[in-house]
Amino acid sequence: MPGDRKSIEGGRRADLTSASSTAVDTSTSGFMKNVTWQLEVCNACRYCEGYCAVFPALERRRSCSPGDIQYLANLCFDCRACFYACMYAPPHEFGVNIPQAFARVRRESYEQYSMPAAARRLFGRQGRAATVTMIGAGLFFLAGVALTGDIRRLLGLQLGEGAFYRVVPYALMFLPALIFSLAALGALVSGVVRFVGRTHGRPRDFVSLSALREAAEDTFALRYLRGGGAGGCTYPEEKVSLARAVFHQMVMYGFLEALLSTIIAFIQQDILGWLPPYPLLSWPVVLGTIGGVAMIVGSAGLITLKVRSDRAPADQRAIEMDYVFLVLILLVNASGLLLLALRETALMGVLLIVHLATVFGLFFSIAYGKFAHFLYRYAALVQNRIELSRANSDGR
Repeated sequence: MPGDRKSIEGGRRADLTSASSTAVDTSTSGFMKNVTWQLEVCNACRYCEGYCAVFPALERRRSCSPGDIQYLANLCFDCRACFYACMYAPPHEFGVNIPQAFARVRRESYEQYSMPAAARRLFGRQGRAATVTMIGAGLFFLAGVALTGDIRRLLGLQLGEGAFYRVVPYALMFLPALIFSLAALGALVSGVVRFVGRTHGRPRDFVSLSALREAAEDTFALRYLRGGGAGGCTYPEEKVSLARAVFHQMVMYGFLEALLSTIIAFIQQDILGWLPPYPLLSWPVVLGTIGGVAMIVGSAGLITLKVRSDRAPADQRAIEMDYVFLVLILLVNASGLLLLALRETALMGVLLIVHLATVFGLFFSIAYGKFAHFLYRYAALVQNRIELSRANSDGR
């Protein structure tokens, strides 16, 4: 862990004084040059080397290219420990603010590598694009119901096996969702592949089972969201707390439970021929309910923390992207649980349309929203594990 902050400050200030003039000279020439200078200050200081994977990875580099900076930014979990520990953070004249700089770099990397290029501007219109997607999806399903039968089915009581499909035909529900989700996932994966190449990773390295496994462990344990210790991260403010990690885990594991619920429902419906809606104590309903409640509590908790969070180490546009993603998670799961609770009432048809529309809004976020951070960060974690393995084999 880092040594005493005051002693380091006294020893480093003289060495870095000349560098501060460089920061002033280059601050007007571009954001990335300023970030490069900040990282040079960090590499000279090394006070924060024990906080997370970012600073050891930085120390393995003599200099940082734009690709290196994007890699380091996506390796960052935004625990903010370095900001509150930094002796050169604002209001110091050096103005080192790594969390804020990395938040912007992450956001811009999602935009830079997104496919197709014409869709990149969607990253600047998150709320509007998601709203338009949901409204468009809702109108699509309403039109589909009207064209395939009687629109009055939306307000009719539908009970028993296949009740959902008597309101919205299966093909109308399944095919657009499949096309939309595959297109979104394809756009996201192609962007991540380009990101890996740009950040000096090699796609063939991603067949390393040990690196994939270790990076997965880092991801699911949120290893680097703890600021170098078990007490949590400095979020929403400087006081160390586990709240963010707990809420984040609820969203992540809730999503996995909902995904497992969907897979089981697919097997029961398309392989075994058991049509929904399923009994309350069936595996799809139990897992979906637990996952949905976890995601609602987790996303609501993260929104609350974000409202209270310190804005000094944050990027405003990244915050807006976070809000859109969390609100979409809330809407999808709240509408899904409401549909479950009222599926045997005359409101079922309307609630089904609303739920499907929110799901399409979330599909939009897969490729052009905060959901992208999951794959980009995982790719960075894999690369970090590969670098560590190479360093150990070289005896460094």
